[in-house]
Amino acid sequence: MRNVYTVEQINNYIKNMFRQDFLLSSLTVKGEISNCKYHSSGHIYFTLKDASGAISCVMFRGSRPDGLKFQMKEGQQVNVTGTIDVYERDGKYQLYAKKIELDGEGALFERFATLKKELAERGMFAPEYKQPIPKYIKTLGVVTAPTGAAVRDIINISRRRNPYVQIYLYPAIVQGDQAKESIVKGIETLTEMGVDVIIVGRGGGSIEDLWAFNEEMVAEAIFNCPIPIISAVGHETDWTIADFVSDLRAPTPSAAAELAVYEYELLSHDIDAYRDILFRRMNDRIGRLRDRAENDKRFLEHLSPEARIRDQRMRAAQMEEKLSRIITDMIRDKKHLLAVNVERLKALSPLDKLQSGFSYVSDSEGKNIRSIEGVKAGDELLINVIDGTIKTEVISAKETTYG
Repeated sequence: MRNVYTVEQINNYIKNMFRQDFLLSSLTVKGEISNCKYHSSGHIYFTLKDASGAISCVMFRGSRPDGLKFQMKEGQQVNVTGTIDVYERDGKYQLYAKKIELDGEGALFERFATLKKELAERGMFAPEYKQPIPKYIKTLGVVTAPTGAAVRDIINISRRRNPYVQIYLYPAIVQGDQAKESIVKGIETLTEMGVDVIIVGRGGGSIEDLWAFNEEMVAEAIFNCPIPIISAVGHETDWTIADFVSDLRAPTPSAAAELAVYEYELLSHDIDAYRDILFRRMNDRIGRLRDRAENDKRFLEHLSPEARIRDQRMRAAQMEEKLSRIITDMIRDKKHLLAVNVERLKALSPLDKLQSGFSYVSDSEGKNIRSIEGVKAGDELLINVIDGTIKTEVISAKETTYG
């Protein structure tokens, strides 16, 4: 007779088979997170999948404090360590996670984000701590691998831009377990040498290749360095902790050399141009000052005692000439007036009348006789003519009517 089993019996049987399998009791499964849900109970439900299949997973709340150190997101590659068992109610197996870690680059990215956040909170990325890069340097320190494209680019571009800048290369290990100590040692050595600027970097690579520049001790060495540091790690799209903490980030080692070393020919041309401008401005200013000096000289000469005396003498001479003209005019006018008055007096002068044939008659006392009423018969009169006086006696006086 055929045996008939209940669903519970079958699920229980399979559950026992899973528990007796040593491999399924503790294993690590690698895959991509999908359908991740953080339940209000604190449990996490998700699916772990790869190109060929998927498996349901759960991490209970009690396993999270020690087993999960990051926020799970869709698409993350993880390694899940736990036990595969059967959930009897649904009759399906699932992975019960005890520990979840990011796989490969994902774990490094998580470490990168964690350290970046920590250093930012400590103020190591703050702009107020960034040192300005000197515009004109004499010595350049480089911390990088002694071979490779990065160091060649830095040296070639630096020498092309300014062959007079001295380059000091510290041959550092830039990849592997010893890289972080080597980079720190290079920064310390070049600091003791007193170079003007330090370039720290390397060529491109994966995040694992560049990881030395994401180490905390390298970040602290860059932050504490008293000499300005330019980071030049990888390609333009690569970002490391060293880029954030350095004083200036260059997208490539070649760009770092251009930022650190000024172009000598361009500077020489600028100096020539500035010299010409300075000479022109000096000549213009000297010309203006010379004109001003001439004006001041003329002004001072005008205000000098000698000039004032000369001006006063000139004014006195002008006044003398004017006064002389006035006096001459006055004398001429007076002479003319005198001549007029003389002519008037001549017209009134008795002598002139006598010259004309007239005579002047007066009594014995000299009183002018102008009418017959002033004389009588027997009076003695004096008749004054041009050449003498005639003494006569009035015989008679007769009135005469004219007209």
